[in-house]
Amino acid sequence: MVTTLYLVRHGVTVGGEERRYKGSIDVPLSDEGVAQAKKTAGFIAEELARRTLSAEKDGCSASKLQAVYSSPLRRAQKTAEKICEPHGLSPVIHPDLRERHFGIWEGLSFSEIQERFPDEFRAWARNPVDHSPVGGETTREVEARAVSALSLILKLHAGHSLAVVAHGGLNRVMLCHIMGVPLEHVFRIEQDTAAVSIIEFWEEYPVIKLLNYSPAKYGEIRL
Repeated sequence: MVTTLYLVRHGVTVGGEERRYKGSIDVPLSDEGVAQAKKTAGFIAEELARRTLSAEKDGCSASKLQAVYSSPLRRAQKTAEKICEPHGLSPVIHPDLRERHFGIWEGLSFSEIQERFPDEFRAWARNPVDHSPVGGETTREVEARAVSALSLILKLHAGHSLAVVAHGGLNRVMLCHIMGVPLEHVFRIEQDTAAVSIIEFWEEYPVIKLLNYSPAKYGEIRL
């Protein structure tokens, strides 16, 4: 029994070019972000159609998207809505798919954080897994809720195809867990806006089929 996960990061947001720590700040997609989401939705629909055609040739059941889960933040929800459209679905909101809370760093740029909170920034740079800004979450705390949510979602849809739409930080943490990568190396995994990763779970054994592919950035590919 194979469960196929399409793990998606939301599209680019309003003000995204400023590269600020948004975290739990509920910013919407920009027009570019909506366009990115549409292209990612199209790629997923086409990929599922190819899988269905291949399955039918082999006398197997069709590969349909059974559910789309989303973070409660608008940038993820809007992206999820675009992915849902070709399949007649509505996003299922899961609170534990929200982005990491950056506490007093939220809304600030990288340089502003270094200037305003130099000691805290150095502590975080030394140990980004267990240190958090005041009022924020550690990477390990994010891992706990993200992995718990993902495990439940995969159990609910075992043997089917589903999508999870979340955030750069959250997706990196989940991918670390899936690939057995220590959290200390979380920033070695890139997550572009509106990028999709495809993971097949053979029972509980994950196989990465595609990682951080952005249709808007790289154009069309065929797996």
